[in-house]
Amino acid sequence: MHPNDPRLRSFIDVKADCDFPIQNLPYGVFSTAANPSPRVGVAIGEFVLDLAALQRVKLLHLPDGVFAQPSINAFMTLGPKTWTKTRDWISVLLQHDTPELRDNAELRRQALIPMREVKLHLPLRVEGFTDFYSSKEHATNVGTMFRDKSNPLLPNWLHIPIGYNGRASTVVVSGTKIHRPRGQLKPPSAELPSFGPCKRLDFELEIGVVVGQSSPMGSMLTEQQAEQMIFGFTLLNDWSARDIQQWEYVPLGPFQAKAFATSISPWIVTREALEPFRMHGPAQDPTPLPYLQQQGANNYDMALEVALRTPAMNAPARISATNFKYMYWSSVQQLVHHASSGCAMSVGDLLGSGTVSGPTKDQLGSLLELSWNGSEPVQLPGGEARGFLEDGDSLVMRGWCQADGYRVGFGEVEGTVLAAGE
Repeated sequence: MHPNDPRLRSFIDVKADCDFPIQNLPYGVFSTAANPSPRVGVAIGEFVLDLAALQRVKLLHLPDGVFAQPSINAFMTLGPKTWTKTRDWISVLLQHDTPELRDNAELRRQALIPMREVKLHLPLRVEGFTDFYSSKEHATNVGTMFRDKSNPLLPNWLHIPIGYNGRASTVVVSGTKIHRPRGQLKPPSAELPSFGPCKRLDFELEIGVVVGQSSPMGSMLTEQQAEQMIFGFTLLNDWSARDIQQWEYVPLGPFQAKAFATSISPWIVTREALEPFRMHGPAQDPTPLPYLQQQGANNYDMALEVALRTPAMNAPARISATNFKYMYWSSVQQLVHHASSGCAMSVGDLLGSGTVSGPTKDQLGSLLELSWNGSEPVQLPGGEARGFLEDGDSLVMRGWCQADGYRVGFGEVEGTVLAAGE
């Protein structure tokens, strides 16, 4: 059976609402107390399958040591055909009627490790990070707030996937605490700027696109080539200092307001695992230029939600629930455009989708929008409210694609805000 077949069952018990059924098999990097060397694994139910252990006993036929690495980059370099064959064979090994792993108690002990016993690491070596601005709803809301209510989108927005080059050096894995950034601040009432801690700290709910193949400098990509270069997807929180951004972004766009931290989830869900959930995105009007026109269904029916926990709360409270299907510019179009100037793409490049916002108030992907720039604070259980994030606040983002009887999920990306300099 195909690895996406909904009839597949594993010999490992997986609950219907678990993010990691046999139809998913996302890649990550982990270590354990007994073996602190980071290596590559896949998630299955409440376990991590150690791919380096399987390779040692010749159950995976790949170049030596490709999974005994602190990132998935070496594996991604092997290309889409190898990705497919490897996922196929891992799926077979985990199926309920395959004896090689199921009936080998010692190998199961070595290779199937309870999730609670592992430490999860940044899953890839990020070579470059580019963040896009591809939700029409988000761009319209921001333009309405700060530009022109009657004409919120800039003239280029409907013609080109807008983006900027961010910092790969500050991409961190879920659970990493985030220091409140410092920067130049100049509120409208001030005559001159000052330097100090950000006062309007925000999150951005995004999906990260992991580029698994390179392209040569000077070349362009077709829709099909770009699709094949995408290894998978991850949850992404592009933390944002709105007051620093407001002062610095003219004329060249975001800089320090975005450079201090970007959090991603530890699991990369493969493009192939998301295949059943592909769909066409919103109609694009005007029609994009020929190099950006797409024939495929390059959006995904992917539920996303954000929860916020303050220091006074016992559990996070959901503040937003939206869907990746609303994105105006697809991940494939973003990659095609990124390479269109002749920009070389590298294995390990990470593209941020841009804030994912939907058409209704409860589907907005940032506090900037949810609180309308702080003027309508978000009400929380226990009587607290937030216009922007305060020290000690924790953000949790989750995402999944729902099928009949199972879900293909990402786990979560979490980060807690520390005071500046703490």
